[in-house]
Amino acid sequence: MITKSWLVVLGMGLSFAVNPLHAEPIPSSYQQIAQEYDIPPGVLYSVALQESRMRLRSRQIRPWPWTLNVAGVPRRYPTRIAAYKGLTFYLERGIRSIDVGLMQVNWRYHQDKLGTPWQALDPHHNVRTGAKILASEYRETQDWFEAIGRYHSPGPSVRHKRRAKKYANSVVGFSNNLSK
Repeated sequence: MITKSWLVVLGMGLSFAVNPLHAEPIPSSYQQIAQEYDIPPGVLYSVALQESRMRLRSRQIRPWPWTLNVAGVPRRYPTRIAAYKGLTFYLERGIRSIDVGLMQVNWRYHQDKLGTPWQALDPHHNVRTGAKILASEYRETQDWFEAIGRYHSPGPSVRHKRRAKKYANSVVGFSNNLSK
């Protein structure tokens, strides 16, 4: 029987053959961090693409490290310093619902894992923090599709489950454009 997890893995495995002209390589830093947390590299990188993607001048789409989402409004900054100033500006005003960095880790729920605002914006630290959360969801579910969805919407309500499924489908869609 094919589970949702296998569909994700199968989809990622066939992605280069299905769409070779648009296949994007997974950066080595994502591959390394994925290996550290026993996450398929395509899953980790696809979550980052879903969370913080930006089209560069080269027309390539990449995760953008200086991304904040403040109470549902995405904001992209040109540098780490600018993003840090933005993050501290909102925190000083008592706003805590802020998704931070490449993996858009939520400050309100994961400040203990993110550390300081400066550390939260460190690309490697941010991806490792997101990887810890994703790996934890996988350990609970033993299903990559469900873990991906819970990364975004971990609640038990029907509304959360619908949002989780929609999110996971979008992440799997990104994986179809990745090469191994």
